[in-house]
Amino acid sequence: MAKAAKVWLVDDDPELREMLGVYLAKEGYEVRCLETAEQCLSLLNVQRPDLLVLDLMLPGDDGLSLLRRLRDQHDPLAVVMLTAKSDPVDRIIGLEQGADDYLAKPFLPRELTARIAAVLRRRLSTPVAAPLADEEPICFGDFVLNLSQRSLCKGQEDLPITSGEFSLLLAFVQNPHRPLSRQRLIEIARGLTSETDLRSMDVQVSRLRKLIEVDPRRPCFLQTVWGYGYVFVPEGKTKGQ
Repeated sequence: MAKAAKVWLVDDDPELREMLGVYLAKEGYEVRCLETAEQCLSLLNVQRPDLLVLDLMLPGDDGLSLLRRLRDQHDPLAVVMLTAKSDPVDRIIGLEQGADDYLAKPFLPRELTARIAAVLRRRLSTPVAAPLADEEPICFGDFVLNLSQRSLCKGQEDLPITSGEFSLLLAFVQNPHRPLSRQRLIEIARGLTSETDLRSMDVQVSRLRKLIEVDPRRPCFLQTVWGYGYVFVPEGKTKGQ
């Protein structure tokens, strides 16, 4: 029998914690419910979940502060962010800080389990865009994308990369010099049934540029195709070079 994935839910609403805790447990997850970011950080020093469901608004340090701290420490822990409203600004900020996915309240518990399952599939199993694990690493510029280890290196340095960033970069490197629309990138990197919107894909490309470009404002590898999408240029040269 497969080991149950560990999911930590951090939310200050006791009724929501209880309801989601029971529901996720029935869905086969090993669940721990926490009230504050401080509780979560303390436990992370000694334990480790497979995924964190993190509310944006928390007493004390909010969810964004906790997420930012994790990413600043190069922690690739999978995070699904919960927002109290459907304001796209909240969603974009969460994605910019490194959330793997988001869900606006109110939502059906089934929606949350679908998002959790999708993120864990990318993190724990072969992603949509991944080739066989025994394929050779892919090199571009000073970077090496290791497919079997799902890692990214620059020279001798291991770079922090989340599952979502890895899947998106893999979609690019498997299609060099081929312009890809935002919708096509979503399909390749996230799957045909993904609910990722076009603006969120732009945010995730921006995050990836910050990781691999010398100057993200003048990208050489992930170039914009105006009015369409993006193109990966493995040589890292802009037009005219």
